[in-house]
Amino acid sequence: MFEIKALRQKKTDLLAKPTAIATLAKAEKRDLTEAERTECDTALASLKVVNADIARVEALMDEERVAAGAGARADISESGKLGFKSLGEQLTAVHQLGARGIRDERLFAAAQGANEAVDSEGGILIQPEFTETILKRTYEVGILTSRITEIPMSSNRLRLNAVDEDSRADGQRWGGIQVYWEVEAQNYTATKPKFRPMEMNANKLIGMMFTTEELLADAPALQSYTNQAFPDEFSFKIDDAIMNGPGAGMPLGIQTSGAVLQVAKDAGQAAKTITTTNILNMWSRMWAPSRRTAFWAVNQDVEPQLYPLTLGTGTAVTLLYTPPGMFGNNSPYGLLMGRPVIPIEQAATLGTVGDITLIDPTQYLLGKKGGLRSDSSIHVAFLTGEQAFRFMLRLDGQPTWKKPLTPKNGTNTLAPFVSLQAR
Repeated sequence: MFEIKALRQKKTDLLAKPTAIATLAKAEKRDLTEAERTECDTALASLKVVNADIARVEALMDEERVAAGAGARADISESGKLGFKSLGEQLTAVHQLGARGIRDERLFAAAQGANEAVDSEGGILIQPEFTETILKRTYEVGILTSRITEIPMSSNRLRLNAVDEDSRADGQRWGGIQVYWEVEAQNYTATKPKFRPMEMNANKLIGMMFTTEELLADAPALQSYTNQAFPDEFSFKIDDAIMNGPGAGMPLGIQTSGAVLQVAKDAGQAAKTITTTNILNMWSRMWAPSRRTAFWAVNQDVEPQLYPLTLGTGTAVTLLYTPPGMFGNNSPYGLLMGRPVIPIEQAATLGTVGDITLIDPTQYLLGKKGGLRSDSSIHVAFLTGEQAFRFMLRLDGQPTWKKPLTPKNGTNTLAPFVSLQAR
């Protein structure tokens, strides 16, 4: 492996001089001098010898790969190109390259153009079908990620214009739009819609995995582990940022934004409790159009507080919370005010702000630049006999609202995100 890299580097060095000579002559609009021709001829002659050496070593490596059982089967990937049948199979091939110098040509086919050499750090791109599968599973298993509004980013920075609307009490809606009945006024007031800038920056979310030679030797186990661990961990971190992110170097979270509305606790309410009044007050402050898509994000410790909640008295009493699998609720989640109650680890502990939050996920934007990039290094942990695999996703996010809304009539503000004061 090290010999082939040295030969390829020698080839690059030999090409540099005649290329520079030809470029200079072209820029000066002249023919090569006799000395320049001699220097180019000498370099090209040496280059033929190096090319023959490279071909000879590669042929030997191919024979070693076949003898070692790596195989030279031409599996066709989903993209129609020469590729691996599974992620585990490709990771095993990376291990063979790093530990034994046995190169599988499909590594370079999967690298989208890196078909001649591995870079100086031993980087190899993971086959796109496998990374997209991981990305798809990331978005499927993320409780918040799978529900929010996603927008593509074509560059590292995306600027959007959002409606700037904090109050409807003055009769203006949608940031300044006014509509009149003909009999309401003879002279109409000219208005202009008002917008505010929103900016998304492609922050990096990076996952790393170091694998031992023993694990790499078991391709199915490694693939099973990778396909579960990385989507789960990526989705956990994205969900946590959506809920609690500070907005610097990562998405701005619901709880840390100005868009969340905090409902006061009951007078004299006991610590670490949730009451019927809390729930009714939170529901009443949820912006009405958001109710049909909203859900309750709760810490799992909150659930025992929900079972005793009731409405009414005497024979007219009814349960406020419907557990899953009971009273006609066949969904996997409990229902509160008819909306799902979903436990998430990212919710705060019982009794603190964020332990229960009513969320409309459609009012949160997540910008994503490209897909999941994944590559590997055969040298980072060379001394410990491990392989390093890296996955990277670039994204940003924030609520579409900057603050709660004052309605046309009434004094209580409304929002698509409602939390409860600490108890």
